[in-house]
Formats: sequence, structure tokens, C-alpha cells
Amino acid sequence: MSQVASPAPITRLLVVEDDDTIRETVSEAMELEGFAVTAATNGQSAWELLNRERFDLVVLDLMLPGINGLDLCRQLRQTNNPPLILVVSARDTETDRVLGLEVGADDYLTKPFGIRELVARCRALLRRNRSQDPVLANGADSHQVLEHADLQLFRGECRVSRGGEELRLSPKEYKLLELFLQQPRRVWSREQLIEQVWGVDYIGDTKTVDVHIRWLREKIETDPSNPIHLVTVRGFGYRFG
Repeated sequence: MSQVASPAPITRLLVVEDDDTIRETVSEAMELEGFAVTAATNGQSAWELLNRERFDLVVLDLMLPGINGLDLCRQLRQTNNPPLILVVSARDTETDRVLGLEVGADDYLTKPFGIRELVARCRALLRRNRSQDPVLANGADSHQVLEHADLQLFRGECRVSRGGEELRLSPKEYKLLELFLQQPRRVWSREQLIEQVWGVDYIGDTKTVDVHIRWLREKIETDPSNPIHLVTVRGFGYRFG
């Protein structure tokens, strides 16, 4: 007797936008794409929703009344298993984009934007996130322990310790460290790291690599400003070990 395949889980999306027209347009479009959409008009109500319910992805405006989008990103980054965050903002300078990524956004889309691009970015973020199972790495032994100096990465348990103390890494930070530990001394360009960790379909800013490298250094280096493990190779990229 054949088994009926289980339906794919519905993606839960939170749209946080104080502009009525944009909020309603985005919500309706994403519902037509099959997302289960909840909307919030300000940062405070969004924060309350995020504390009560589990969302897979947040489409977040930065200029919000009450708690602004940047502060909301910072707060979410401190929680366990935070949702993916796609920032949408009229702020379109390089400094604005880098700041958004630094505080915890996974991608940054400037206004005005097309709905098709928004949908594509959301789907790309979700696809990459679901494909990144840190337990599986090119068929390698999932129980392998990767070590360097006082760092240990336990692949079967998806955890990292430094000097015997467990580190709290995000999935991207974990994947970066795993990649570096697998191939020490290799120099990786930003584009190569994007392809390996974010996926070949990533369409965001490559500066997100620099942001995540900085976060990883804060956790594995004694002096993150003068790293000895994860170093910058000027004009080429990054090397570990």
C-alpha cells in the first residue's frame, strides 16, 4: 500500500511595516505565494508577536514607530533560534546596508522594490536556510570532531567549544567555522564563501561575509581586533590557521 507524502510545511511570515499601502500589498502578494502571513504596524507589536509565536521569516521595515527596525534586529539576534530577517528600507547607501547586516539582517532590499524581487529574495533565504544542515557535510562522518588550538567542533552535535566552554554560534557562523576547519590554511575569497555557505543563488550584498567573519572572530579570538586564527589576506579574502 503506497504512502501519501506529507504536505510541505507552510512558511510563516511576519510583515512589519507602518505604511498601510506597502504592508497590505506585500501581505496580499505573499499570501498568494502560499505564505501564512501576519502583519504588524510597529516594532512593539512585532516584538510581542515574535515572543508569542514562531515565524520562519520577518520582512522588516527600519523606520518604525516605537521600537525601530534596527533595534528589533538586535533584540532578535540575542534570542535562541531567531527567524530569518529580510530588511526593506528606503535607506539605500552602502553604510545603511552594512549596518542592517551588522545588527542581524540576513538580507537587505531597498525601496522601492518589485514584488517579484521580494518573493525571490524570501524564497532564496528560505531555500538556503533549509539546505544548510550542519550535520551533513559532503558525506563526511557526522560524528567527526574538528579541532584547532583550543577550538573543537562536534559535527554530530552541531556544537562548538572553546577551551572546554560551549560557544553560541548562529548557523552561518557554524558553517563558516566548519568550512575553515575542514580546509585550514586555504585562502577563501568572499565569493567562494558566499557560494559555500550562502549558496550559489544568493543575490544579496557580499559584505555580509565581512559581518559574519567579524561576529565569528568575537567568539573564537582572544583579541578580535588582532586575530591570530581567522586572518584577513589583503586583496584575496580570509584564511584560517
